[in-house]
Amino acid sequence: MKIQKSAEDYLEAMLMLKEKHGYIRSIDIAGQLGVTKPSVSYATKRLRENGYISMGADGMITLTDTGMEIASRIYERHKLLTEILVKLGVDEAVAREDACKLEHDLSVESFDAIRESAKKLL
Repeated sequence: MKIQKSAEDYLEAMLMLKEKHGYIRSIDIAGQLGVTKPSVSYATKRLRENGYISMGADGMITLTDTGMEIASRIYERHKLLTEILVKLGVDEAVAREDACKLEHDLSVESFDAIRESAKKLL
């Protein structure tokens, strides 16, 4: 399943907000990602059209099963890569930023190998 990096970032942010607050609102996504409300409106329209999210009449956003699958995969990668980098001595802020770059480009095979190796490291 091929999806653009920006869409992955939005879905991951939505999952993080859902875990933190129990709900997802456009204004919170803008704050989480440091983007404008119009940018969020454009992105959520595309995500909705592609079946990754649904939006209620109250403006609340819900991840569909497909959207949740993608968000969970990216978020798992982000958390594990951040944890590994911190364990290796990288500053936590730098580790989070670098993990965000890496999480999108790793193949499934490479990430699976990293996950297995991390069991020994962590």
